[in-house]
Amino acid sequence: MPEIGGRKGGVPLVCLTAYTTPMAQLLDSHVDLLLVGDSLAMVIYGHSSTLSVTLETMIAHGGAVVRGAELSCVIVDMPFGTYQETPALAFRNAARVMAETGCAGIKLEGGAEMAETIAFLTARGIPVLGHVGLMPQSVHTAGGYRAQGRAPEDAARIMDDAKAVSDAGAFAIVIESTVEPLARRITDEVPVPTIGIGASPACDGQILVTEDLMGLFLDFTPRFVRRYAELGASVESAAEAYADDVRARRFPGPENLFGPKVPRAASA
Repeated sequence: MPEIGGRKGGVPLVCLTAYTTPMAQLLDSHVDLLLVGDSLAMVIYGHSSTLSVTLETMIAHGGAVVRGAELSCVIVDMPFGTYQETPALAFRNAARVMAETGCAGIKLEGGAEMAETIAFLTARGIPVLGHVGLMPQSVHTAGGYRAQGRAPEDAARIMDDAKAVSDAGAFAIVIESTVEPLARRITDEVPVPTIGIGASPACDGQILVTEDLMGLFLDFTPRFVRRYAELGASVESAAEAYADDVRARRFPGPENLFGPKVPRAASA
């Protein structure tokens, strides 16, 4: 992934999530990387975590995003249970994702324990985006959604994870919900680009869930999100106006209707 991996220390990488063709088309010219995140479990399907997502679901949405993206690099999340068991299983599933979606690479969560798998994949032509710090697929064993790296031993572990993922061949690393000084230090010490989400402005790029920054996901707003629009309120307002017009018989109007075909006048 030379176009992304070569951006270390340069102009920050702009990254967002996308799950559908229309959203990919809207974002494509503004971002460097589109992530088809397993966050779609919550954002699209209303689940309470990412754990319910299947490989088939990720492939369906990954293909949709690839069809809408002409300029940006599209990466697809590997869902829980599809890569942790063995490197060989991870390769079979990742190869299927790439073949069936046309994406540029995959993302998987994990640090030192996943280094062997990352090396196995990259040696066989699968570009890997790493992910350290808070790992949503492991949130139940990590004590919930909370900032990572506050205790010295946790900070040392996350640093070791980032270095192991980089050494294994990942082209970049997402650092999620990690205390700022640690994320900054990781960015300084690993040779591949870091992409922050709740991490540090010093990271080589930033990523957010698009629905969060657009105000379309209303269940909660994480601390690390900045809302750039409130589209949820606009959607609700439009639906209310439509409902009022239908009930008052103002819609459809004459301009929305099809008239009968008018026969041509006979020649004199």
